[in-house]
Amino acid sequence: MTETQPTAAPAGPTAAPAGQTAEDAAFDAQRRATEYAVLDALRNVIDPEIGMNVVELALIRQIILGPTSSEIKMILTTPFCPYAGAMIQEVKEQAESVLEHDVKVTLLAERWDPRDAGLMW
Repeated sequence: MTETQPTAAPAGPTAAPAGQTAEDAAFDAQRRATEYAVLDALRNVIDPEIGMNVVELALIRQIILGPTSSEIKMILTTPFCPYAGAMIQEVKEQAESVLEHDVKVTLLAERWDPRDAGLMW
């Protein structure tokens, strides 16, 4: 009786790049620390109409970190927010102050729900 050995690593969520275990690939402490640092910086961006920051309002939907550029996906509290341009520019500047490279801010067409921010009117 002979044993056969698989020639390739299994595909799927448990497969990890060479030199990394599946646990290392699933959690990157440095990446998470950078995401938190960006979120902390974004707390300085205040929605002038509501008086709360974009993090508390749950307007930041995703932070995609890259080695030379990054992207932040966000929404606005209203589709025709008069402060949209200024808030987008502030988000970009605050994120770039942490990351020290170019950050693209993408507006999503998703509707904001005050319940996402724990607000009930």
